[in-house]
Amino acid sequence: MFFIIRLLSTMVAILIIAYLLPGVMRVDSWLAALLAAFLLGIVNAVIRPLLILLTLPLTVLTLGLFLLIINGFMLWLVAALVRGFQVNGLWGAVFGSILISIVSWILSSLVTS
Repeated sequence: MFFIIRLLSTMVAILIIAYLLPGVMRVDSWLAALLAAFLLGIVNAVIRPLLILLTLPLTVLTLGLFLLIINGFMLWLVAALVRGFQVNGLWGAVFGSILISIVSWILSSLVTS
């Protein structure tokens, strides 16, 4: 049940960010947002830990700020895989990933409380 709540809150966060900031990302349909949220969860579970391990010296050197770049790259990768979901550049992906994290955290905390 927690997985479904997390998936739906990420989907709603993607839709909200795409609606409020069309210069950062674009979503054609709610189905594309659902697929993007699902793939983002898979990519964050499988590929992100490997990238964090490989870039550990750079992450330590930047005091963890490089993790923002990794999160943006994960969103950019999902946008390349999902038709109907587009992110405008790497910096748009970094900004979008920060906003998606904040909005989905707020939505998840409201639903689970």
